[in-house]
Amino acid sequence: MQTIIVCPSTLRTGHSTYSKEALKLLFNGKSVSHIIKGTSPDKESEETSRNIQNIGRISLSGAQPKFSALVDKGHLRLTHKGEQGVFILKPRPVSPAIRNKDYCCANENLTMQIASQVYGIETASNALCFFEADGTPAYITRRFDIHPKGKFKQEDFASLMGRNSESHGENYKYDNVSYEECADIIRRYVKPALVDLRKFFKIVIYNFLILNDDAHLKNFSLIERNGEYRLAPAYDLINTNLQLYEPHIFAFEKGLFKEGMAMSDVKWINREDFEEFGRRIGLPIQVIKNDLDFFSSFHPLAEELIQQSFLSEELKKSYLDSYRFQIKMLSFSKQNSLIYNH
Repeated sequence: MQTIIVCPSTLRTGHSTYSKEALKLLFNGKSVSHIIKGTSPDKESEETSRNIQNIGRISLSGAQPKFSALVDKGHLRLTHKGEQGVFILKPRPVSPAIRNKDYCCANENLTMQIASQVYGIETASNALCFFEADGTPAYITRRFDIHPKGKFKQEDFASLMGRNSESHGENYKYDNVSYEECADIIRRYVKPALVDLRKFFKIVIYNFLILNDDAHLKNFSLIERNGEYRLAPAYDLINTNLQLYEPHIFAFEKGLFKEGMAMSDVKWINREDFEEFGRRIGLPIQVIKNDLDFFSSFHPLAEELIQQSFLSEELKKSYLDSYRFQIKMLSFSKQNSLIYNH
């Protein structure tokens, strides 16, 4: 079993289990062990591995087996038939299409923590836990659609756009769609649209910055609370450059814009593209400038979290190097841009 010296949720030093902050966010302040009894169910998911080998484009979130979990007597455990889980547990993926499988869970926890702690993006509460039998890590996230009296209504963007595999093909989550069109969904269903459009703008920038090319239609949702739809907290944020053999720059085939982006344009992504994207979705110029200034600046806390994460030393370096490079890309204009190539 790995010796714990940082909180397996917030990645802050000086903790041998979940910190008080993590316990509050994840478990309503109750004491819960980071050790989950039993053996990781990842080896029971070989069928998942076989099935996804036949799809056209690898979805990292789709390649990860997911299980329902709850807290029982101070420990996390998988739910039994008929029980309502409060958490989603994702063990180590088994697919041969995923590389660095042992660190996939650590990658997602780190990427979610940077989003929340550094960039102020509202995210689903999350952490790592470790199976008692062999110390294998799993990623766990608290469901934000569950409340004491039931469930909030939640609809992902694929559903809101009427897209599924039968109507739009096996790559319906990616093909012939853009982030600009996703903004139209927010504008259509959310009353305080400008507030949530800015939240969406930040998430799109962050996905570029952190090299997450799996931000597809089912990884954005609206959730109904108090009779109104709002943009759901961010979830499934991960640096796919560390996990996929052939990562893309954007999840969507058309990239940022409705008319699509030529490959030459995509290789030159920089600040001006995001400025145009912000204008198209209706954000004020000063808001666009302020957000891009913030995201194109290096934040030491991000490096601190990377170094304190549960990634291997090699992957920490890769993560930090790519993060620094993306910041530079976001700072450049068309006149002095570098060719994007990773």
